[in-house]
Amino acid sequence: MDLTVFKQLRLLALLIFLPACTPQQSAGSTTPTLAPTLILISIDGVHPDYLERYPSQHLNALADAGVRVAALKPVFPSKTFPNHYSLVTGLHPENHGVIDNSMYDPKWDARFSMRMPEEVGNPRWWGGEPIWVTAEKQGQVAATYFFPGSEAPIQGVRPSFWFPYDGDTPNRQRVETVLNWLQLPDTERPRIITLYFSDVDSAGHAHGPNSRQVRQAMQDIDEEIGYLVAGLAELELLDQVDLLITSDHGMAEVNQAQHIVIDQAFDPELARYVRYSRELVSIFPKEGQKEIIYQQLKTQLPDEGVRLYRKSELPDRFHFREHRRIAPIQVLAEVDWILVRRSWLPGMINAPTYREPRGSHGYDNEEPSMQGMLIAHGPSFRQQHAIEELSMVDLYQVMTTILGLEAAPHDGDPAVIPLLLK
Repeated sequence: MDLTVFKQLRLLALLIFLPACTPQQSAGSTTPTLAPTLILISIDGVHPDYLERYPSQHLNALADAGVRVAALKPVFPSKTFPNHYSLVTGLHPENHGVIDNSMYDPKWDARFSMRMPEEVGNPRWWGGEPIWVTAEKQGQVAATYFFPGSEAPIQGVRPSFWFPYDGDTPNRQRVETVLNWLQLPDTERPRIITLYFSDVDSAGHAHGPNSRQVRQAMQDIDEEIGYLVAGLAELELLDQVDLLITSDHGMAEVNQAQHIVIDQAFDPELARYVRYSRELVSIFPKEGQKEIIYQQLKTQLPDEGVRLYRKSELPDRFHFREHRRIAPIQVLAEVDWILVRRSWLPGMINAPTYREPRGSHGYDNEEPSMQGMLIAHGPSFRQQHAIEELSMVDLYQVMTTILGLEAAPHDGDPAVIPLLLK
C-alpha cells in the first residue's frame, strides 16, 4: 500500500471513529454486508497505562470512540498461556487445565511446555471449549493467526485457518492475512479471527516496563493497529467489524539483585517434580515428603519477598486449587522479587546487564502492575464508554453473544454483557 494512500486511509479511519448510525449502502455499492464478525487481538504484556505513557494514537482513538476498560484483571497465575486460554474459554485455569506456561501432570507423568511443539499441539492438555471451537461446531468459520490452544484439535476440532506459532513471522504479514481473510467469499470468510503480537512483552521482559524498548514496541504495534484500521476502512468494513483488543497481563519492573535462591530453601531430591519460574515455583513432593518439604521452606525462606502455600491454603480468589496439575506446594514471589535456582546464578550475576532493569509477570493477579488492557470498538459495542474493571473470564460470553453462538459452560459473569454491548 502506497504510504500517502495509507496516511489518507488512516485519517479517514480516525474520522469514522465518530459515533455513527448503521451505515446505508448507496445504490450500486459493492461493499459486502457482513454477518457479525469479530477480530480478537492480543498484544502480549501491555499494562493499561502504556496507552498514556507511550505512542498509541490508533489504540487510543479506538478506545475513545468505543469502550475503554481501566483494568482487565488476569487470572492467576498472571502468565501468558493460562490467561490467553481463559480469555477464549471463559474458564479459570483450575477448570480448563492450562495452569502455567509449563506444566506437569502427575497422572500421566508427563510434561508440557510452550517450547514443546508436540505437546502444544496435543489436545489432551486443553480443557474447556475455546471460541474458535464453539464457532466451528455451530457452523461458523474461524481463523487464528496464533493463539495458545489454536494448534491443537480440541474436541477434535480445529479452526478453518491456523498456523503453527512462529515468532519470526512479520507483524505486517499477520495483519495483511487478516485483511485477506475478510475478502473471502461468504462461505469461506471467518466470523471470528484471532491475531497475536508478542513484541511488547518481549521488550518488557528484556528491559523492564519503563524502557525505551517498550516505548518503541508499543509504537510499532500501534502502527500495525493503524494499518489494520486503515485496511478495514479501505474495504469499507470498519463500521461492520468488531475489534476486541486485549493484553493477557501487565509487567512489573524487577531488579535481579533482589532474588531468592529457592532450591537452597528445600531439598529438591525429596520432590517428584519441581516447576521453576521467577515468580511461581510449584513442587510435587515424593510420597510422604510433602510436610517435610513444607517445613523446610517455612524455616528457610526469608520473611519478605515471598509467600508459601499448601495447595489447600491458596486464596479462594485465585481459583487455583481443584486441578491435579496444581502442585501440592506453591511458592509465590512478591512483586519486585524473583525466585532463582542455584544453577541460574553464575550466568545471571556475571551478565553485563545484571544490574539493569528487567520485567516479570506471574505474580498475584490483584497486583496493579499485573493488570491488562482492554479496548472494544465496533457496531456491537457501546460508544465512548469507560469501565473500571473486568475479569479475563468474562469475555468469552461477550464474544459468543456478538456472534450469535450458544456459549459452552464458563465462569464469566453475565452482568458484564450489557456493560460492553449496545
